[in-house]
Amino acid sequence: MRIAVVGTGYVGLVAGTCFADGGNEVRCVDIDPEKVASLCAGKIPLYEPGLEELMSRNVRERRLSFTTDLSAAVRDAQVVFIAVGTPPGENGGADLAHVLGAARAIGKAIGGYTVIVDKSTVPVGTADLVRDEIAKVTSVPFDVVSNPEFLKEGAAVDDFLRPDRIVIGASAERARGVMEELYRPFVRNEHPIYFMDPRSAELTKYAANAMLALRISFVNELAALCEKAGADVDLVRKGLGSDKRIGFSFLFPGVGYGGSCFPKDVEALAVKMREHGLEAELLRAVARVNDRQKKLLVQKAIRHYGSLEGKVFAVWGLAFKPRTDDMREAPAIEVIEGLTGKGARVRAHDPVAQESARRIFGNRITLSPTPYDAAEGADGLFLVTEWNDFRQPDLDRLMKIMRSPVVFDGRNVYDPAKMRERGFTYYGVGRP
Repeated sequence: MRIAVVGTGYVGLVAGTCFADGGNEVRCVDIDPEKVASLCAGKIPLYEPGLEELMSRNVRERRLSFTTDLSAAVRDAQVVFIAVGTPPGENGGADLAHVLGAARAIGKAIGGYTVIVDKSTVPVGTADLVRDEIAKVTSVPFDVVSNPEFLKEGAAVDDFLRPDRIVIGASAERARGVMEELYRPFVRNEHPIYFMDPRSAELTKYAANAMLALRISFVNELAALCEKAGADVDLVRKGLGSDKRIGFSFLFPGVGYGGSCFPKDVEALAVKMREHGLEAELLRAVARVNDRQKKLLVQKAIRHYGSLEGKVFAVWGLAFKPRTDDMREAPAIEVIEGLTGKGARVRAHDPVAQESARRIFGNRITLSPTPYDAAEGADGLFLVTEWNDFRQPDLDRLMKIMRSPVVFDGRNVYDPAKMRERGFTYYGVGRP
């Protein structure tokens, strides 16, 4: 099948590459000529395990190409995906300017019947807006479909190639048939394709992210109570998650969620609810708890040290989660800003997000080449992102090189009893 993907950000690049790997002819479009040249040379602007190798192979085998010429890419495509950004607007809702701009450009370029797919995360009703924009500029037949993505950063390639479900919002039977044919090779593991109307598909994406964010904020609320009441949130979590109706996924206490999806999608869903006269009380609470949680480690440090002025702290982990270099809304930003705002100096290390941190902080912090370089002479160590690299550190080495052996474990990675036996002062989340 001939496919065009408009937008080569995280979603567009993963989708385009994986569709090409399934044997389709895929052209990815971006307005940035430097980015396109870099992609043609096999270099990707983000870190995602397995993606660069997969992309390079499909470019070599001429199934995947990149261009700035939208008209040429779209003209003979059977399916065109819109995968451009939907950043928060002034009111917190999704800004659809890029989506609707892409829709107009696509409408002017299509040469025959085309299925145009909203792959970007968009609010309820966007498919109707996209359809209206395209209808203004073409008389060529087309259908608009909503096909939200459910990719986890750090595991996106595997999620796309082996999805646990595919959601397709299609009003027309012809469009449904095209999408079913396109996705059939990806569901040979018998996982379902759910066909529904476009508005239900659009809402499904926001509902999924909001539910996951809710679980994170709920367990963090429990953690706060555990600290006050003398309970252990890890034990509570085990008793709670073993209920088959609840499960363990996204039920880990910590310093809050971040990334490009959860924060903006929770807010965008709340905005959409308010537009329909609903209060969105639960979603507002989810966001408030998360904002509070990001400040937790710095508050613990202030209670321990009193003043942070002149202190030196090591921060392990900068990306919002392991296996990505994405620092959008990352809890590490709040931690570092909190520490430096109180007069402390920060030395930080992350396996892949060093350059992302340099763009955010410049020379306001020191980016260390290894975790132990960051910890050398430190008055305390903050574990913020639970990379495997940090799970079993050399505690004897840390004890020798740190000025003060104090650990603030923002992900409950370490055993409190073991840490204290080895001479560390230990602070976790929701642990007595």
